[in-house]
Amino acid sequence: MRISLFIGQSAELNPEQAPGLISAIHKQPADAPLWCDFLGLRGDEQSDRRHHGGPDRALHHYPAEHYTWWKTWQTALGLPVPRTPWQPAAFGENLSGSGLTEAQACIGDVYRLGEALIQISQPRSPCFKLNQRFGYSQLSQVMQLSGRCGWLLRVLEEGRVDPQGELTLVDRPYPELTVKRTADILFNQARNEEELQLLLENPALSPNWRQHAAHWLEHGVVADWSRRLLGPTEFRLSRQG
Repeated sequence: MRISLFIGQSAELNPEQAPGLISAIHKQPADAPLWCDFLGLRGDEQSDRRHHGGPDRALHHYPAEHYTWWKTWQTALGLPVPRTPWQPAAFGENLSGSGLTEAQACIGDVYRLGEALIQISQPRSPCFKLNQRFGYSQLSQVMQLSGRCGWLLRVLEEGRVDPQGELTLVDRPYPELTVKRTADILFNQARNEEELQLLLENPALSPNWRQHAAHWLEHGVVADWSRRLLGPTEFRLSRQG
């Protein structure tokens, strides 16, 4: 599977309407081989290290075929043209390619990308900055509900990767736990102890996601995602989309 690489630096996301809101979502295509270490691609940045980046969130993969779906969604609802075009890197991903979606990719999948060895660690948890990025107040919620979130990866072996490289599956230890199923268990379905236990016991799933599963099991109450999805009051958009 052919993969394109994207990197970017922190900048204001929407200076006119949300001054002071910083993000590294503005990614550009890599034009030369890059070193991939345990924190991601050399030259890439995460502006909010509390919620982005780190060893379990070193890379973000987003399926390129989803952009057609987003364009159809926008057109079907009669929404204005987005602030950012529907094209690879628009969601801030480092890796983009066609042929692998959340319904096929599994937690714990190990892939060879150039010299690097990478592993899927969790689904992406969409946040309110996507609403500002595209100009639609509920885009993050639509992404979470639809399951078109992409996924995050850890780096098992460092190495050089080419800007147009091949992603090759090396191992799939947990074929029963797709990225889509993982996200649905936590985000999009009623409390199911058996399925939450499946997340809790999966050693390849990031500690943060296992902690959410443990909390729901212990307390019987799902986490409140509203602040992540909608953001602080000063950064919320008026309803549109």
